[in-house]
Amino acid sequence: MENNYKRQYRQLSDATRQKISQSLRGRTKSATHAQSISTGLKNYWKQVPDKPNNSENKNDENE
Repeated sequence: MENNYKRQYRQLSDATRQKISQSLRGRTKSATHAQSISTGLKNYWKQVPDKPNNSENKNDENE
Protein backbone atom coordinates (compact mmCIF):
# COMPACT_ATOMS: atom_id res chain seq x y z
CA MET A 1 0.00 0.00 0.00
CA GLU A 2 1.49 3.34 -1.06
CA ASN A 3 1.02 6.45 1.07
CA ASN A 4 1.22 10.04 -0.12
CA TYR A 5 2.46 11.34 3.22
CA LYS A 6 5.60 10.75 5.25
CA ARG A 7 4.16 10.01 8.67
CA GLN A 8 2.38 6.73 9.12
CA TYR A 9 0.85 7.54 12.53
CA ARG A 10 -0.08 10.65 14.50
CA GLN A 11 2.01 9.85 17.56
CA LEU A 12 5.47 11.44 17.68
CA SER A 13 8.33 10.83 20.07
CA ASP A 14 9.15 13.57 22.59
CA ALA A 15 12.53 14.09 20.92
CA THR A 16 10.86 14.75 17.56
CA ARG A 17 8.39 17.17 19.16
CA GLN A 18 11.28 19.08 20.75
CA LYS A 19 13.13 19.33 17.42
CA ILE A 20 10.03 20.69 15.68
CA SER A 21 9.38 23.15 18.49
CA GLN A 22 12.96 24.46 18.44
CA SER A 23 12.99 24.89 14.68
CA LEU A 24 9.77 26.93 14.73
CA ARG A 25 10.67 29.09 17.73
CA GLY A 26 11.17 32.81 17.08
CA ARG A 27 9.49 32.98 13.69
CA THR A 28 6.99 35.78 13.17
CA LYS A 29 3.95 35.39 10.94
CA SER A 30 0.99 37.55 10.01
CA ALA A 31 -2.44 36.52 11.31
CA THR A 32 -3.60 35.40 7.86
CA HIS A 33 -0.42 33.38 7.30
CA ALA A 34 -0.80 31.66 10.69
CA GLN A 35 -4.45 30.85 9.87
CA SER A 36 -3.48 29.42 6.48
CA ILE A 37 -0.84 27.21 8.10
CA SER A 38 -3.34 26.05 10.72
CA THR A 39 -5.92 25.15 8.08
CA GLY A 40 -3.35 23.27 6.01
CA LEU A 41 -2.08 21.28 8.98
CA LYS A 42 -5.61 20.36 10.07
CA ASN A 43 -6.34 19.04 6.58
CA TYR A 44 -3.05 17.10 6.56
CA TRP A 45 -3.60 15.48 9.97
CA LYS A 46 -7.11 14.34 8.95
CA GLN A 47 -5.37 11.99 6.49
CA VAL A 48 -2.88 10.49 9.00
CA PRO A 49 -4.37 7.59 11.00
CA ASP A 50 -3.82 6.88 14.68
CA LYS A 51 -1.33 4.17 15.56
CA PRO A 52 -3.14 0.86 16.18
CA ASN A 53 -3.35 -0.16 19.82
CA ASN A 54 -1.62 -3.53 20.34
CA SER A 55 -3.92 -4.48 23.23
CA GLU A 56 -6.96 -4.13 20.95
CA ASN A 57 -5.32 -6.39 18.35
CA LYS A 58 -4.54 -9.04 20.98
CA ASN A 59 -8.14 -9.02 22.22
CA ASP A 60 -9.44 -9.53 18.68
CA GLU A 61 -7.17 -12.56 18.19
CA ASN A 62 -8.40 -14.21 21.40
CA GLU A 63 -12.08 -14.09 20.42
